Amino acid sequence: MNHLRMIVVILFILLVIIVAVQNYQAFSNTVTFRINLIFFNWESSPMSMYFVAVITFLVGVLAAGIYGITERFHLKKQIKTLTKEAREKDKELNSLRNLPVTGDEMVSNQSPDLQ
Repeated sequence: MNHLRMIVVILFILLVIIVAVQNYQAFSNTVTFRINLIFFNWESSPMSMYFVAVITFLVGVLAAGIYGITERFHLKKQIKTLTKEAREKDKELNSLRNLPVTGDEMVSNQSPDLQ
């Protein structure tokens, strides 16, 4: 499975390199971002599309990482509570298994006609 994953990662990196080389001219262009609101006007300095693509990718990786970490903590907490519940139910089951079986209760539960 690890070999297959590595092959997929290598193919993805190769695809990214091919796209970057074939679109070098387009990625080399500079862009300027503007925000024009009624109360706020802002304009960024010119930056290349390579820089914008890399920053966008890193923001996506950061967001996915934060989501993954929070999901992992949530699942760890859920595993801990379920393990605790299972342990308590095992204790209860073992205590019920260890109850003595007596014949007195069975006799007293029979109908009076049979005695």
